[in-house]
Amino acid sequence: MPQEIVTRFAPSPTGFLHIGGARTALFNWLFARHHGGRMLLRIEDTDRARSTQEAVDAILDGLSWLGLDWEGDPISQASRVERHKEAVEQMLANGTAYRCYCSPEEITAMREKARAEGKPPRYDGTWRDRDVSEAPQGVAPVVRIRAPQDGETVVDDLVQGRVVIPNKDLDDFILLRSDGTPTYMHAVVVDDHDMAVTHIIRGVDHLTNAARQTLIFKALGWEVPAMAHIPLIHGPDGAKLSKRHGATGAEAYRAMGYLPQAMRNYLARLGWSHGDEEIMSLDDMIKWFGLEAVGQSAARFDFKKLENLNGHYMRATGEAELLDHWKVYLAHAENGQTVLNWLSAGENANTALTALPGLKERAKTLVELTESASYLWRQRPLDTDEKADKILTDEAKAILADLHAVLSAAGDWAEEPLEAAVKAYAEEKELKLGKVAQPLRAALTGRGTSPGIYDVLIALGREESLARIQDQAA
Repeated sequence: MPQEIVTRFAPSPTGFLHIGGARTALFNWLFARHHGGRMLLRIEDTDRARSTQEAVDAILDGLSWLGLDWEGDPISQASRVERHKEAVEQMLANGTAYRCYCSPEEITAMREKARAEGKPPRYDGTWRDRDVSEAPQGVAPVVRIRAPQDGETVVDDLVQGRVVIPNKDLDDFILLRSDGTPTYMHAVVVDDHDMAVTHIIRGVDHLTNAARQTLIFKALGWEVPAMAHIPLIHGPDGAKLSKRHGATGAEAYRAMGYLPQAMRNYLARLGWSHGDEEIMSLDDMIKWFGLEAVGQSAARFDFKKLENLNGHYMRATGEAELLDHWKVYLAHAENGQTVLNWLSAGENANTALTALPGLKERAKTLVELTESASYLWRQRPLDTDEKADKILTDEAKAILADLHAVLSAAGDWAEEPLEAAVKAYAEEKELKLGKVAQPLRAALTGRGTSPGIYDVLIALGREESLARIQDQAA
């Protein structure tokens, strides 16, 4: 029976879900789904000083927004400290680890001496072969791995290729601190083994850890999982993506009005590709995803490309689903509660659904859609922007008075008869259509630009539309 594929996403809860972490989670999720396996979630919260429940909640929220689920409950690394210690005791018993009683001052002196000799500042193995009977009184030891001193450690990385590290470059690093807490390096190995992880997919910045973690796996007699270190995400200038490039957290992209399906598609294409395909459904991604198509070079984040892709998904998403995404955006947007309150009142949700076909054609983000839709909840008499004020001349107001009469007589309040009535009026008065449509737009929305006027008329309905026209008519 073939081995079940198990991946894991293991963020540290010291802040929001970084967009690079979101892509790592997506790659783990897609790889597991492609192979009919499972993705697990581990919260690496051993740094108790910096880990917060607020950050844990933000990570879970970001993953849920992106539609990336995980198998079972999230596992807290901090809750497994006793298990980590147990593994250290196993290594002490089999001779692959030892207690080191060097003081911090001795370690500092050791490193300074190495630097003075032009050597890497590493631990020199002082306690590697000394008898415990020589241990000084009252000193709590650390536990170090007894790393091989010759030969090499090989990581056959599924993305970066064969990585060879001479063992002489790997010192006897610490597994357990003097206060009894495990180091990250050790805890990760024990957790990956106990969780039956078969594939470790993470950022290439962890590649330097891979050799040391391989040593721990082997020292414990455990099989080393397959490893794949994916390229980092850089900003448009080629530097590692950071706050100075703009948003770096998943929650920030939600607040900027991006759809989760657009973010998934965009993140999947950062460092991975399938031919020339740019737009991929979730089913496509699961079907096509493979580590062999992940590149080694850093991917550049292109905000314009993301915006254009989001515009595609805005247009392609059905109105009911788009309304749900809009509500999620509004719940996290500044001043979004006002619009949410409007949507929950009376028939306003149906009004919004009626307006969405026209709105989504012109918006690339939910921020733009909200601005374009604002005519729906503005109260009469409408405030008008500078462009609308310039349009609403005395001549324009006279046209609006005529249009009020024309549209009042419309039998069916639908796009075709309304458009026919407006065009017939323009022809009768020998006016260009824009000369009629612009005042109508300004009166209905209070703005100089808006969705199509017939979309607006239908969304507002007969009574509200005629009232707004009347407000501005001469």
